[in-house]
This record gives sequence, C-alpha cells and structure tokens, in this order.
Amino acid sequence: MLFPELPHVSLDDAQDRNLANINPSLFLDNLGWPVLIDEVNKAPKLFDEIKIRIDKQRFAWMKGNKPCKLMYVISGSNQFELKQSVSDSLAGRTAVLTMSSFTYAEKSKTGGSAFDPDIQAIIQKQKNLGVEARTRRQMFEEIFKGGMPDIIASKADRTLFFKSYVETYMEKDIRRLINVSSEASFMSFLSIVALRTAQTINYDDISNSLGINMETCKRWLSILESSGIISILQPFHSNLSNRITKTPKLYFMDTGLCAYLCKWPSSEILEDCAMSGAFFETYVVSEMIKSLQNAGLDPKQYLYFYRDRDQKEIDVIFEKNGCIYPIEIKKGINPSKPTKNFKVLEKTRIPIETGLVIDCCDQIRPINENVYCCPAVLVSI
Repeated sequence: MLFPELPHVSLDDAQDRNLANINPSLFLDNLGWPVLIDEVNKAPKLFDEIKIRIDKQRFAWMKGNKPCKLMYVISGSNQFELKQSVSDSLAGRTAVLTMSSFTYAEKSKTGGSAFDPDIQAIIQKQKNLGVEARTRRQMFEEIFKGGMPDIIASKADRTLFFKSYVETYMEKDIRRLINVSSEASFMSFLSIVALRTAQTINYDDISNSLGINMETCKRWLSILESSGIISILQPFHSNLSNRITKTPKLYFMDTGLCAYLCKWPSSEILEDCAMSGAFFETYVVSEMIKSLQNAGLDPKQYLYFYRDRDQKEIDVIFEKNGCIYPIEIKKGINPSKPTKNFKVLEKTRIPIETGLVIDCCDQIRPINENVYCCPAVLVSI
C-alpha cells in the first residue's frame, strides 16, 4: 500500500529465491530499480550485491550533483537475519522501519498518528476525528483479538492462527538461537513471560520457575524483544534522584498473542480475571509504542515508567521537549485517587505538564486543573 507503483517480488517463490542465491547480480539486473523485495532474508547473498549497486549509484549522483533516490525496499519476517544482514552490509545506506501488529487506528481505518500526551492535542484530535466511545466490554474484545493482520483482515481462526504462529516462530526464528534440547523450556518460558506482562522483570522468579540460569533468562528475553514479541520499558531517571529502581518493565506487543499464551478462552473471562488490569495496561502501552514506531520514532526516547524504593509508581512517564507527562492507566471508569503519586515527580525539578488518566471513559474530562481523564481509544488514532 505504501509503494503501489513499485514492482514487487517475493523470495517465497522458489525460482526467484534460487536465482537470487545463485546469481544475485543477474537477479537484480532483471528487476531493475526501484523495486520491492519481500522475504529478502531468504537470499543473504543479495545484501552485498545491493550494497555494491547502491554505492555505485550514489557516487554517480554525487558526481553529477543530483539528489539520491529510493532504489530498494526490502522486507522480511525473520527479524534476526534481516537485522544482522542490514547491520553487516547496509549500515548507513538504509532507513529501518519496524512493522508491528495493527493498532486500533489501522483496524478502524481512522488514520493514525504518533501518540502525543499534550491534552490540547488530544482534545483537538477527538474533535477532528469524531471518534466513537468504546465500552469496557468492547475494549476487552479488542484486547482479546489482538492486531495480527491475518486475524483482522482475513478473519482467520484466532486459536488456530496463534498455534501456527508460535510453532512457526519457533521453527524460523528461535531454533538457530537456542539449543534444540531447550525448545520445550523456551515454550514454557513464553507462557511464563506472558503471565508477567505489565510487570517489572524479576529474573530470579522466571529463572527459578523454569530451572534455567539468569544469563539464559536474560538472553531469551533479549530474543523476544529483538523479534518484536515484547517491548521493554526502562525506569525514569533524573540526575537529582537516586531512589529510582533500575528494574525494567515488560509488555507484550500483541495482546491477542499474550492472551493465547496465558490460555484465557474468551474476552469475557479475560475482562473479569485477575490479570485484566495488566492486560488493559499492556494494550494501552503497546498502542503508544506502535503509534510511535509507525511514525518513524524510537519509543525508548519517549516512554518510561516510575517506581521508587517507597513503592510509589506511575505507569508511564512520557518525556518530550525537556518536560515530563505523568500517565496512569486504569481499566475502570473514574478510578479512586488515580493521580496520588504524581506529586513525587516534583522532586525531579523537571517541568511537569498536564497528566493523563487513560481509562474506559467516553470522553475527555478534567479530574483537576493538572490532570485529565482520556479514553483509551484515542491513544493510537
């Protein structure tokens, strides 16, 4: 959809894949440029040839004082191989975009923009788009379904899709990174991590549950993060505070996959279970992360959480232009004392902007002069 005018070839096709591996120069000669090549990780020899052609063409443009143009759009489903090949061969020659599962904005076809915590921007967004309110039941139906394209666009059977997805993920991305004998442990690891979404990471707890050492636990979490299965939120630090915990927090990037791994059978049961608050928080934070990624921004430069040794917590700290925006995420409507910890940020001496309480309310309302409640549906649109 982004490049409808480009010729498109997929290396899932055996003949194209064989030619790209055996004779990458001839393969690219036949395609010309600009061109979109999907599953490019299946032909690793292509990367060096693409590099040669980019460098040659860029030199010609520079010599002729002409602007550079787009030559190749490459994509692949195996992020490990793709990232390694790009970093080895195409460093400095590419722009890398992460493709996550769909946001609510993409599912509802309401546009979509990077999440901005500025209350006036959110109010204006709601006015411009006229977004309909979503009940908590509807929100948990969204959470349970998730945003995987096959489920949303093709109406694939949810359970069958996730079963196949996990098995394929294990086969394609994980087998070469862990010992074959550890695959059963890794599958258990996936479920254990899913049960801890929206929690700070306790490496000892996870390691002891599986009988693995802490180094293995950290490496497997790194694999999940690198493959886009989870995202790690770092604690907020300021130069004037030394009381912030250093333990990061993890979130699954697709709540449907997380619910499948936790074996919740329906959205109704998920809404009423003990983990419902964690799933709602996971949904909101993942929507923030994906909206920033879709705008070409690095979420790690904006999103943090706060927790100090006195157990004072704030779900999200959004940092922008030298200011911080405190954000609480609650699954209910009109939660009791949701902003009680916001004042702890005053000791950082960093300018604090209007805070948000993101919940299942139907419209934006002020809680007090410094905090507004905001419908969760407005996060990614």
